[in-house]
Amino acid sequence: MVDHSAVPSRGDSKRGTELLRAGVCLALAMQLVMSPYSAARAAEEKPKSEAAPSAPAASDVVLKTMQTELSRATAGLAKSDPAPYFLSYTVYDQNVVILVGAYGSLLTDTAVKRRQADVTMRVGSPALDNTHGQARASGVTSGTLPFGEDQDAIARVLWELTDRGYKRAGPTFLNVKTNTAVRAEEEDKSPDFSKETPVQHTGDALTVPPFDKPAWEGEIRRLSSAFRKYPEVYFASVVLQVQSSNERMVNSEGTAITSPSNTTRLVMEAQTRAEDGMDLLRVETFQAPSAAGLPNEKELADKIEKMASDLKALRKAPVAEPYDGPALLSGRAAAVFFHEVLGHRLEGHRQKDEDEGQTFTKKVGQEVLPKFLSVADDPTKSELAGVKLAGSYDYDNEGVPARRVEVIQDGILKNFLTSRMPIKGFEHSNGHGRNQPGLMPTGRQGNLIVSSTQTVPEKDMRQKLIDEVKKQNKPYGLYFDDIQGGFTLTTRSLPQAFQVLPVIVYKVYPDGRPDELVRGVDIVGTPLAALTRIVTTGDQQHVFNGVCGAESGSVPVSAAAPAMLFSEMEVQKRAHEHERPPLLPPPGFEDKTMKADNSKSEVKP
Repeated sequence: MVDHSAVPSRGDSKRGTELLRAGVCLALAMQLVMSPYSAARAAEEKPKSEAAPSAPAASDVVLKTMQTELSRATAGLAKSDPAPYFLSYTVYDQNVVILVGAYGSLLTDTAVKRRQADVTMRVGSPALDNTHGQARASGVTSGTLPFGEDQDAIARVLWELTDRGYKRAGPTFLNVKTNTAVRAEEEDKSPDFSKETPVQHTGDALTVPPFDKPAWEGEIRRLSSAFRKYPEVYFASVVLQVQSSNERMVNSEGTAITSPSNTTRLVMEAQTRAEDGMDLLRVETFQAPSAAGLPNEKELADKIEKMASDLKALRKAPVAEPYDGPALLSGRAAAVFFHEVLGHRLEGHRQKDEDEGQTFTKKVGQEVLPKFLSVADDPTKSELAGVKLAGSYDYDNEGVPARRVEVIQDGILKNFLTSRMPIKGFEHSNGHGRNQPGLMPTGRQGNLIVSSTQTVPEKDMRQKLIDEVKKQNKPYGLYFDDIQGGFTLTTRSLPQAFQVLPVIVYKVYPDGRPDELVRGVDIVGTPLAALTRIVTTGDQQHVFNGVCGAESGSVPVSAAAPAMLFSEMEVQKRAHEHERPPLLPPPGFEDKTMKADNSKSEVKP
């Protein structure tokens, strides 16, 4: 199962409820600490005069130590039986500042500095090694590396991790060979590892944009204090995460890469609860290479006011009923929909794993979308429609240059998103091997971009929905304005289904009545059916940035799409708890609540 948040988050409805608790934003911020943006190209987007650059790569003591220890380990282990045929070291330096504010005060004010190392060990041969099938986790061993430039200390830890990695990989490879001999022949007999051209890219130096921490502490307090005006907001927080990272990678093939990056992420969250116990959530996220690229305080304050207004309206909104009929997805909603329903099923390793549903594995060259739609994944693109893209990077986590991949052209499936795990018909990586530190890379999405040749002006899409409702003689259609995330099932032991979690949904009536806000509805369905029901799209692309969780961990992603009209979409009631709203009014609102209660009692017979 692959899950996401709007953060796209890992979570079904129960997990969604858990994420509504006070720790959600900090948890999401820490999640990003574990999944650095491989290359946000901040150095290109900010003048170098804004920050003092670090030492050039030529004097990078850590990188030199990694290369020296790698050469020593490669030569020494070559005499072992079984011998490793591939070895790599990846070191992640991460410096993060996290500010969490609630109701005008700071809950968290912390700086996190860490250095982690991953040792990847492959024993056997590219055709069959210790990572085969379900043994993939045996390929990586992780640990904490010393700070600073003490070569002996760094080398000592790398040596220990390498020894541990080999002692894990060797026996696993013997088990793999045994299992391969006694099990039925696999349908995809592709090798376990592909040969790729070594890359040398060590010229970049990390430049850290300026960050006025005291000024931002004040802004976080002021922004979070705005939620105190709204008695129906039962939990709210504002989280700022500022991160500078440097990823170094060397391998036994000769690759040596340094990938510096900077990113700043602001998350504003507010929660309420309806009288029937349904938790209701609004989240707004913003990100940029530096804090200077975030919206100004006035714009953020306006967003908070809109969030509170939405929650107040949602509390009063009726619960939606199960429905099957015409629906319109906003651009952001359509972007999440494609990420969930299509994107995960185009990730390369899912075509090889025999536990996967392999929805599109044998559909290369066939029509899988309406002819007017095309889909590409382009991690080399850093901005779209004026929005910075979270899924951008220069090199993937296996040292392969990022590349734009035309996955679907004019409705026809052309390609998959591949790592260095070959699949039948696609023997090489196309730069989409991604992972969270500590896990093995797999083929993952970066910036999934949906384009259309059959468009109408975006302002006309609502009328197109009404026309479709009338055509089908339905009482209403649904408009999905915003979505918090979703999840999809891709394993063949479970139904090949998806569930997308909308936040703002309206009933649109064909007789001229005002649109009606509803709550408690999830989009459900199966991919092969849902994707063929797209009638037309708007003429503007909209971006959704988030964090995607799957087998190789949590990685930053973007999805972009125009608004889309579906001739048919199925929705179901959302499961929810039945805990009552708070029994007492918020501090400072006692008198207003008592007056309201007295007013109600006076009109009783």
